[in-house]
Amino acid sequence: MMLTKYVKIFDIGLQNTFVYRWNFLLRAVFGIVPLIGTVFLWKAVFHSKGSAINGYDYASMIFYFMLTVFLDNLITPTEDEWQIAAEIRDGRMSAFLTKPMNYLGYRIMLFLSYRLLYIAVVFVPIIGLAWFFRDYLRFPEHAMTWLAFTTSTVMAAFLQFFTAYSLAMIAFWVLEISTIVFLFFTFEFFLNGHVFPLDVMPAALQGFVHWSPFTYELFFPVQVVMERVHGAALVEGLIIQAGWLFISWVSARTLWMMGVKKYQAVGG
Repeated sequence: MMLTKYVKIFDIGLQNTFVYRWNFLLRAVFGIVPLIGTVFLWKAVFHSKGSAINGYDYASMIFYFMLTVFLDNLITPTEDEWQIAAEIRDGRMSAFLTKPMNYLGYRIMLFLSYRLLYIAVVFVPIIGLAWFFRDYLRFPEHAMTWLAFTTSTVMAAFLQFFTAYSLAMIAFWVLEISTIVFLFFTFEFFLNGHVFPLDVMPAALQGFVHWSPFTYELFFPVQVVMERVHGAALVEGLIIQAGWLFISWVSARTLWMMGVKKYQAVGG
């Protein structure tokens, strides 16, 4: 009975996405456009420098950014924090509090349904890009790499989701969280490997990179599939990632319980 309930929520998430199908389709397709500008940018960088950058040649750098685009579309939450904050701010959260349903579980099912549909839509353009840049693709040679990559990717997805969920919980105390979310995601975009590979940063910052939760949202899974991290370093990275995932889950649960006690419906 419990499983059936959440399967239904998953189905509702798919249906809700189709209500705004053109907005969804355009967002999915144009989400890969920045890769084109990135290719030309790094082509100019390598042309002027004429050598590898911290172990990255031009081909591996292009492959890196192709992977970030793919993983970004596969695992990154889209507007989850805004939707949750709106439900709190507008008083619609009251309807969920009176139902025999775990709100976190409800949001997880919506997140999974949206990501499944999103990657299904963007899959064809990504395959097209992969064919166009096929000379730069360097897939893993070892089966264990694929297992580690899958594990790391799943953890990265839920790490991002629980982080977004925790941010949304701030709306229990602050009705307008847009500035907080904007500032947080500005740092996150820079520190999770979207802009450049984090291992090209100065040696003095590599300690921060190694322990930062942002590293394990995107950069680390990419490093795994590129086989730039091996053996004990790979195991340690997976353990750190699992640790941050657990902390983010505890944060999401704790802020929810504290927020519900604070909650006062002002709309709905």
